[in-house]
Amino acid sequence: MTEPAARLVDDLGVPVRLTPRPSRVVSLVPSLTESIAVTVPGILVGATDYCTHPSTLDVARVGGSKYPKVASVLALRPDLVVANAEENREEDVQLLRANGVPVWVTEAANSVPAGLASVRRLLVEALGAAEPDWLVAAEREWASVPPLRATAIVPVWRKPWVVLGRDTFAGDVLRRLGVGNGYADDEQRYPRPSLARLREKFASGAADLLVLPDEPYLFTDADGPDAFPGVRYVLLSGRQLTWCGPSLREAGNLLSIVDGLIDG
Repeated sequence: MTEPAARLVDDLGVPVRLTPRPSRVVSLVPSLTESIAVTVPGILVGATDYCTHPSTLDVARVGGSKYPKVASVLALRPDLVVANAEENREEDVQLLRANGVPVWVTEAANSVPAGLASVRRLLVEALGAAEPDWLVAAEREWASVPPLRATAIVPVWRKPWVVLGRDTFAGDVLRRLGVGNGYADDEQRYPRPSLARLREKFASGAADLLVLPDEPYLFTDADGPDAFPGVRYVLLSGRQLTWCGPSLREAGNLLSIVDGLIDG
């Protein structure tokens, strides 16, 4: 007798029919790739070129998150593809579904609790895994919101400048480290202010810290701080700042870096 399809919906409320429990999964989201590989080893058969963790991951590569090679994904005969509403294109999701492949789309989480809840649904409901210890520990470690100690501008791209705005996961990570976001009240999630406006934020005292992650743009000591002479800055791991997964267990590393800069 054929096992009945599970009646599930993804984060966007779209029905996803899974029969039986997935055993061949392709991930189009680097942070979810890490979460799945750590929690359900051996289930992944494909991932993007940017899925760098775990470092031992040995699966077929299917291109980038924004422009995956759909034909390569289909050739892997997945019984589930995992995508994200912000990182992946709707047309690729629809093309996969049109070819009979179930796709589970996670939300663009605006906070650490929301992100972890989304990952839990994927792992437990869609993949049938037991609740992982790393997720429970991350929820505990990131539960508190301490008083503000600094207000930051957080560029994620240069030429043009793009910064973190309202309701972003990375912004909430920083807030839970005691760092506010100078563009948290902006109407856009990723505003594109001019360099002059960014400098004015620091000159006026509205911001007093420049946070530079190494992804999606690779900021370095020589690329980024040069645009803001005299402004204190910190280089942070983009993975630890923006990925919702086992990397959150490395919170102590981010906290020690920020503590050293603010309190030093």
